[in-house]
Amino acid sequence: MSAPLNYRRILLKLSGEALMGEADYGIDPKVIGRLADEIIEVQKAGIQIGVVIGGGNIFRGAGLAAAGMDRVTGDHMGMLATVMNALAMQDAIERRGGYARVMSAIQIHDVAEDFIRRRAIRHIEKGRIVLFAAGTGNPFFTTDSAAALRAVEVGADLLLKATKVDGVYTADPARHKDATRYDTLNYDQVIERKLAVMDTAAIALCRDHRMPLRIYDMTVPGNLMRIMHGEAVGTLVSEG
Repeated sequence: MSAPLNYRRILLKLSGEALMGEADYGIDPKVIGRLADEIIEVQKAGIQIGVVIGGGNIFRGAGLAAAGMDRVTGDHMGMLATVMNALAMQDAIERRGGYARVMSAIQIHDVAEDFIRRRAIRHIEKGRIVLFAAGTGNPFFTTDSAAALRAVEVGADLLLKATKVDGVYTADPARHKDATRYDTLNYDQVIERKLAVMDTAAIALCRDHRMPLRIYDMTVPGNLMRIMHGEAVGTLVSEG
């Protein structure tokens, strides 16, 4: 008899960089295919799921601004990059027999639905995987903030951030061999210690709405389902 599921509805945040695999730019079909398989597996197990994808594999607004571009223009380009990634993930999911909808925070009717909260919840309730694109629709806000916002709006039980690291560390484990991983943290500890989990606005939103956040390594196959069954994978940020 399989272990019970610990969650009813989740919001998964995928970074755009995660889609690159070992490449320097764009989308690795093998990576996006594996992620689509894991998302479908969770959905078929009975978990309702929404997904926010970043756009850093194509354009990152802050990076473009640092290179001299107007920040608002750069952020708008970054939003469009997230739409491209969401469409790619929709295609990967549907080619595997899943059902997905892309909902954009900016109007782009020919390729995506507008984000309407009640419609998004209805899609999720019907078992569709909803891909939230274009961040919050506003410049100066990251897709981390968009993930926290959408998690709260759709009533998720858990916000997940999929990364290439197996949790939150005291320092960058790639540079500091003595860095240790946190099993649990509370929101204020993340902010006070300036830990690279999500931006401060996203953490504050999670804190204000008591939204638990788990950071885990998406490169390990099966991790997402292990979390659904209650395994302590990665680092949990909560009220503590």
